[in-house]
Amino acid sequence: MKNSIFLKTLKGEETNRPPVWFMRQAGRVLPSYMALRKDYSFSEMMADPKLAAKVTLLPVHDLGVDAAILFSDILVIPEAMGMKLEFTDKGPVFENPLKDEANPLDCLLPDSSKLEYIYANIEEIIKTRPKNIPLIGFCGSPLTTFCYMVQGISRNHTFPEAVAMLYKNKEVAKKILERITDLSILYAKNQIKSGIEAFQLFETHAGLIPQNLYFEMIMPSVKRIAKAVKETGTPFIYMPKGLGFGLEKIEPSDADFISVDWQTPIEKARQLIHKDIGIQGNLDPRILLADKQSIEKELNNYLEFGKNNNNWIFNLGHGLIPQIPFENVKFVVDWVKNADWK
Repeated sequence: MKNSIFLKTLKGEETNRPPVWFMRQAGRVLPSYMALRKDYSFSEMMADPKLAAKVTLLPVHDLGVDAAILFSDILVIPEAMGMKLEFTDKGPVFENPLKDEANPLDCLLPDSSKLEYIYANIEEIIKTRPKNIPLIGFCGSPLTTFCYMVQGISRNHTFPEAVAMLYKNKEVAKKILERITDLSILYAKNQIKSGIEAFQLFETHAGLIPQNLYFEMIMPSVKRIAKAVKETGTPFIYMPKGLGFGLEKIEPSDADFISVDWQTPIEKARQLIHKDIGIQGNLDPRILLADKQSIEKELNNYLEFGKNNNNWIFNLGHGLIPQIPFENVKFVVDWVKNADWK
């Protein structure tokens, strides 16, 4: 793995171009993935090591990205805490969301053995991946995971009951967040033992609450997970979508790289983020719905930034969305690999 441009960049080594990969790259923009979905459900693909490995590596073969990310879901943590979850065509749905429980803590019975199948998937990916393609592991940040557990569905991304609990039942919310964090740390460490080379913490909903509340209630958990991962020597990427000016409060001990959302201009993010922390992102995925000429015009805006910032990973400001044409995603990968970054 010495020649991985992705790992070199994470470690601060100089490279001739930024590495490129995408969040949600193994999914509905890939014709090969959609062909598999005709025969297998999302849950079936996650549960079978050979299928999970195949899906994880599809973007490497089809798009030519520089890293693979584990095919899984952030909600495996609530499942392992005893919550019954169904992956439907309209998104994940919990049978008994915590908002409906009189004593939500009594419903959470962590069983780490329920995550063992994921480590088997990682081992299969490691065995079958191309040379010099690193594997990124991940989990959801405690706030994002908490929001889904309390609300029960993924379709209302304002999570009103979850946010209300943070204000009305702060002590209960803190205890739920602690349990999520404890299991997430164990999960991250076991992913590392199984062979992943980098770890990303997905905080999709950092912007749901005020920054002062985020740093009071959520950041201690992020720091714990970051410390556990970084102590193993594994690079840690933190994606706090919607954090805005709160980026300036993140310290080098909290993350090796920060994945920046599309709401924050990349140059402004570089000013806000500590100089010892690298940056990942932040192309708006919706530009990939446009024609190639418009996409290239937007990509050209990143050239100067890339020339002046070697500690940058090319990625999106959020995940790929299903309507994006495969050809446009491939166009971006090829552009990054062939542009003049010198």
